[in-house]
Amino acid sequence: MTNSPSADQEFLEYLVKSLVDHPDDVRVDRKVDEMGVLLSLHVNAVDMGQVVGRQGVTAKAIRSLLKIVGVKNNARVNLKIEEPEGSTHQQPPRGGTGASEHGGHDQPMPHGENE
Repeated sequence: MTNSPSADQEFLEYLVKSLVDHPDDVRVDRKVDEMGVLLSLHVNAVDMGQVVGRQGVTAKAIRSLLKIVGVKNNARVNLKIEEPEGSTHQQPPRGGTGASEHGGHDQPMPHGENE
């Protein structure tokens, strides 16, 4: 593995730095294995909401764009958004479904809006 950033890593850094209030805290680690490329994104705890977006819409959009970049470069690109130090978000217990019945948010959703 080389030390120079690849196209997918540079793209993710540029995109996220454009979204957040603390662009100097953005770091992307790149790992390649038999499953493809894994980009691990690290941001300031204050900026997590901007990266994830409401109901994860922004994160889904970033992942979609990364898939397009991956297809262009014949690679399967996956994104892992790392939980920042000092985050107040509660991690679900291991073996759980991740997003709970109310979408992983602190506020319950009105009845009938669960997926």
